[in-house]
Amino acid sequence: MSQYKIEAATGQHIGDRQEQQDRVALFASPRAPGYMMAVVADGMGGLSGGTLAAEQVISTAKQAFEGFSPKTDSVEAMLTSIVQEAHTVIKLTAISSDKKPHSTMVALVLTPEKSAYWVHVGDSRLYRFQGANCMERTADHSYTAQLAQEGKLSRKQAENHPLSNMLVNMLGSDYIEPQASLGRHDQLKAGDAFLLCSDGLWHYFSDAELGVAVAMNSPRHASEMLINKARERATGTSADNCTLAIVRLVEAPEEAASAAARKTRRTS
Repeated sequence: MSQYKIEAATGQHIGDRQEQQDRVALFASPRAPGYMMAVVADGMGGLSGGTLAAEQVISTAKQAFEGFSPKTDSVEAMLTSIVQEAHTVIKLTAISSDKKPHSTMVALVLTPEKSAYWVHVGDSRLYRFQGANCMERTADHSYTAQLAQEGKLSRKQAENHPLSNMLVNMLGSDYIEPQASLGRHDQLKAGDAFLLCSDGLWHYFSDAELGVAVAMNSPRHASEMLINKARERATGTSADNCTLAIVRLVEAPEEAASAAARKTRRTS
């Protein structure tokens, strides 16, 4: 099985809002060598309520990952606990303040066993690419996405519908218990990549456009390109906060050197 190294980057833009209420982070785990986590949280709630909620998602994820041990814990259980604990604390924050904090989230964990695990709540998305091809992406927890699943709207109609931001699953709600949607992909290899992003980014791109941008550029350059293009396409609108994290697997240097040597021997 091919070896790889991990390249990652994050990016944000405030859009046309008065405050950046999204949060994004990359973590390593002190008790789980070779594991990494990426998290995007899209805060909602007006004023600084969304900021409080998104920061709580990041804080909860960081604490859970720091305490995670692959010897005693499962990745899926940890991701589910992040959703449950963040939801509880965000609700407590609402009680102790005059704000109405809510958040969506998406988190990804890569393991040294070449597996990827993820969880999402709301309409923050994860895309999985092989090269430039989008192999899968998470399904939004929105009212219009439900209509699309029932065949009442096309996916394009659902994404552009005036009610597309009406969520049926979120963190911090008094009326909705969040449901953690889990995903997994095994046998990771060089050329695989993941994009985690808020709706302030994905709204402006097709799956194919995102795949090409991630495949053809370093994570840092791709982040800059996508944010700049999102701002360009948002001209004339009141654009939301824009946040993303890109994690890309590239061929390890030693394997690249060995492959070059094998090719030289074959052609000599």
